Amino acid sequence: MLYQFEGYKIIAGCDEAGRGCLAGPVYAAAVILPEDVEIECINDSKQLSAKKRYQLRDIIESKAITYAVASCSNVEIDEINILNASILAMHRAIDKLRQKPDTLLIDGNRFKPYKDIPHHCIVKGDATYGQIAAASILAKTYRDDFMIEIGKEFPQYHWEKNKGYPTAEHAEAILKFGFSKYHRKTFSVPTQINLF
Repeated sequence: MLYQFEGYKIIAGCDEAGRGCLAGPVYAAAVILPEDVEIECINDSKQLSAKKRYQLRDIIESKAITYAVASCSNVEIDEINILNASILAMHRAIDKLRQKPDTLLIDGNRFKPYKDIPHHCIVKGDATYGQIAAASILAKTYRDDFMIEIGKEFPQYHWEKNKGYPTAEHAEAILKFGFSKYHRKTFSVPTQINLF
C-alpha cells in the first residue's frame, strides 16, 4: 500500500460507499494520515470482513491527522443522480476536514474540482493508496451503521444484512411491500436484479 504521492505532503484520500444500492444514502469519507504512518492490513473495504473493517476504523481514527464523513440522501440522489451525489458527498467530507490538504486522491475515474485543491482520480485507488483505503473503510462502516439503524424502522427489507444493495431478497421485499421513504425512486428494481 502506498502513502506518498508525487511529492505532496498533506494528502487527503477520498472514497464513497453505497453507489450501487437501491436504498439509503451514499456516504463519503476524506482522510489525511501522517506522512510516516503505515496501517497493517489496510485495504479496499470490499476486500475486508465486517469485523476487520470496524477494527481498522478505530485504528484509522486514532492515527489520522484529520478525517471526516458525509453523505447525500436518497432524495438528493434522485434529484441530481448517483454520480453527482457521490461527488457532492466527497466535497462535503472535504469541507469538514480540520486541515486543508495539498492534494486529493480520489478513488475511481470521475470527480469535480474542489475549490483550488488539485485532485487525482485513481482507478482501484482504494487498493493502492492507504489514504483512499482508509476513506473507503470509514465510508463503508458509517453507512452500514446508518442502514442497520434505519433497518429497525423497516425490518421487512433486511437492511441489516443487505445494507440496501440489490439482493434478490431485497428486490422481493420491494415487490411485496413497495418502496420505503429511504428507497431511491430512480433506481429500477427489475434492471438491477435478474428476477425476470
